Amino acid sequence: MRRYLRVAVLCLACGFCSLLYAFSQLAVSLEEGAGGGGGKPQAAVASWLAGGGRGAVRGTGGAGPAAHPGGSGRYSLKIQPVEKMHLAVVACGERLEETMTMLKSAIIFSMKPLQFHIFAEDQLHQSFKDRLDSWSFLQTFNYTLYPITFPSENAAEWKKLFKPCASQRLFLPLILKEVDSLLYVDTDILFLRPVDDIWSLLKKFNSTQIAAMAPEHEEPRIGWYNRFARHPYYGKTGVNSGVMLMNMTRMRRKYFKNDMTTVRLQWGDILMPLLKKYKLNITWGDQDLLNIMFFHNPESLFVFPCHWNYRPDHCIYGSNCQEAEEEGIFILHGNRGVYHDDKQPAFRAVYEALRNCSFEDDNIRSLLKPLELELQKTVHTYCGKIYKIFIKQLAKS
Repeated sequence: MRRYLRVAVLCLACGFCSLLYAFSQLAVSLEEGAGGGGGKPQAAVASWLAGGGRGAVRGTGGAGPAAHPGGSGRYSLKIQPVEKMHLAVVACGERLEETMTMLKSAIIFSMKPLQFHIFAEDQLHQSFKDRLDSWSFLQTFNYTLYPITFPSENAAEWKKLFKPCASQRLFLPLILKEVDSLLYVDTDILFLRPVDDIWSLLKKFNSTQIAAMAPEHEEPRIGWYNRFARHPYYGKTGVNSGVMLMNMTRMRRKYFKNDMTTVRLQWGDILMPLLKKYKLNITWGDQDLLNIMFFHNPESLFVFPCHWNYRPDHCIYGSNCQEAEEEGIFILHGNRGVYHDDKQPAFRAVYEALRNCSFEDDNIRSLLKPLELELQKTVHTYCGKIYKIFIKQLAKS
């Protein structure tokens, strides 16, 4: 009899504990509901907005509910930051349409959100704003417009160096002080592969590297620097600055070796002395200054292959960029004005296709077949004979 009594008491105790637990859970639920949020944890929305220009939000980066460290059954929201890829361009003169086509190709071939830093002459600002604001429905990019600015004491000298405004790129680390890393491109660049892929090369920098560029030439027999330069240059054939990936935090901190003084100089201190010493010997302006700088500091440069900066020189006398032959062109660089004349119709065909494509189209599908037909008309040129490398990455996309 005592055994049955003990069992009955135990059952009653268990039932009472169950009721207490149920009431406690109900009380917690009511308390959370009264505190807002509908009683259910909401997914956090990750947005990105930068100062200046038009703010755009790209998608949602929600993080699921995470248990509170205190173990009380409550939830905290964890916002996952979305990495922005910073892209800079300098536009002067008649470069508006060319720049817009470059920006369009960057938007088409990108996955992460883009932050554009556009340095332009004052008379171009409103045109850039009108065109970029008309793309606001994309919600994949943000932009900031900047005036062309040089150090006041030498502004005229910097502006007339090589082409108008070209040397602006030298001062980007000093102007964009809050930007850690940056991809600078010339206006005549076209992306044929996601911007994310060249951005990922930043992770391949070793501890001493601060910037990345491609060689000026693959074939020394047609190289310019190794045949004609009257100043030091990087490597065997120099480097081309039309596509330049930079860790600007490192650039601002580094002290550079030079041939002007035994004292190492920082980026902001070395530019003007370098120009004064070599201004009678340089032909390609700011690119020559960069070559001189990395000649004395070769450990600071990461060199990427030619298909990240493919120019007419890579095919005008015959194909000499092996990486492009194997994998296709990643970034097309239409220097020598080839987008706007008939000297290299393969380059012009790609430019016209991207300039005329619409964001409303199924971009790659609508682009690929007509472009291939146009490229087949260019086989009478050396570049046209290998036209398939121009669309190999598009076909993969």
